[in-house]
Parts: sequence; structure tokens; C-alpha cells
Amino acid sequence: MQLVYPIAMSTSSTPELESTIDRCRPADATPVTLEAETLDSTAPEYLRDLKRELTDEGLVPARLSVDACFDEDCSLATQDEIERVRGYVRAGSFLGVGSVTVRIDDVADPAKVRPALAACAERAEREGLALELEGPITIDA
Repeated sequence: MQLVYPIAMSTSSTPELESTIDRCRPADATPVTLEAETLDSTAPEYLRDLKRELTDEGLVPARLSVDACFDEDCSLATQDEIERVRGYVRAGSFLGVGSVTVRIDDVADPAKVRPALAACAERAEREGLALELEGPITIDA
């Protein structure tokens, strides 16, 4: 027996969300972009301390940028690199960023990389983040 769960889709914001957005107030904080390679770790303890330090300095992590390279025509290498990117998506979610930008230098085999990036984008969406790509590849063929 197959269970099917109905999914309600809407193109407009829910009234609760609109009310929340309408009641936003400016905060005295500066949004910043964090570079992934400057993070000492993606461990929750480190990220918690980093977030606290940023808050103390009046900074808000808005975006996390990650450099990625898929220059090997190897499924295992692609998987290793996408796992590394996925780790930064989790870190970005923990830090409360709105988006993770993946800067891609080289892609040996787009057919191997595109589905991995699409899965990573889905993961980011589930975490409430946008995954943005910069470089020679897009998720859409």
C-alpha cells in the first residue's frame, strides 16, 4: 500500500508571515559575508562562539561563501567535494545566514556535478537557505 500525502502549495505568503514581515524593525547591525576558508571549524561549539562574537561586534552573518572545484572526472572526488559544500550549508544554517554562495572554478564533467549540486540546493532549501552558484555551471541543464 502506498501512502500519498497531499501537499498544499501557494504562490502567496501566508497571513502570519506577512504580519511578521510587516512588523519588522530595523536593527543596529551590519550584515557580513563570511568566507568558508576563514572558519576554523564547522563544529556547533565553534559556530556558536563565532555567532556570539559577531553579535557582540554588531555584525550579522548574512551570507557564507565557499570556493569549490570539481576538476576531477571522478564520481568519488565529486562526492567528497559536494560533502564539503554540504557541511558549509549546515554551518550556514547554524549561523543563520540567508544564503550560501558556491564559487566554482572548474568543472571536469558537468553531468556528474549538476545532480550533486541540485541535491545540495535541495538540502539548502530544507535548511531555509538559498544556494547560489558562481562559475561555469548552473543546476539547470
